[in-house]
Amino acid sequence: MTRSDAPRSDTPAGRRRVWLLWMVAGIAYAIDLGSKLAVVEGLEGQAPVPVIGTWMELRVQRNPGAAFGLGEATTIVFTLIAAAVAVAIVRVSRRLTSTPWALALGLLLGGALGNLTDRLFRSPGSMRGAVVDFIAVRDFSVMNLADWAITCGGALVILLSFRGEELGPASSSSDARGDSGPARQGGGGAS
Repeated sequence: MTRSDAPRSDTPAGRRRVWLLWMVAGIAYAIDLGSKLAVVEGLEGQAPVPVIGTWMELRVQRNPGAAFGLGEATTIVFTLIAAAVAVAIVRVSRRLTSTPWALALGLLLGGALGNLTDRLFRSPGSMRGAVVDFIAVRDFSVMNLADWAITCGGALVILLSFRGEELGPASSSSDARGDSGPARQGGGGAS
């Protein structure tokens, strides 16, 4: 097979990674949204529910800030950051051919959208809504499942970056010149 006959990155196999990203993001988002609706309905205003003794419990807490309650006065900034992350992931997804990157970015996108939904639609609204947190780990923080998805996705991004795993082709302009061979698959490319 000559270099010009090599399979292009925009084959159906490449697109399958994009649908994997959307599937993971959709599942992470749905689980986060469903869990928040359930705990607000069943646990808000109630006594904490022990999960693992007093080390981990379910306790509803509204958080207008970031992780660990930081930046409560700058809620709108976190809303804009979550929106920017979602837009960046959607833009990057156009060249996504890596299954591990699809999983990582899907977790990040689902988590960002979960917390962004709270910021947009929960009280007091107008991009200043408080995020519903409910997983309380003693002497650490109160989190939600979107936070867990973001944390796992971020850890996977760091691991993939250190391993040199690429998202996909560096740019579509290389394909136009016919540079779609294996030389571009090694490390050192832009990601």
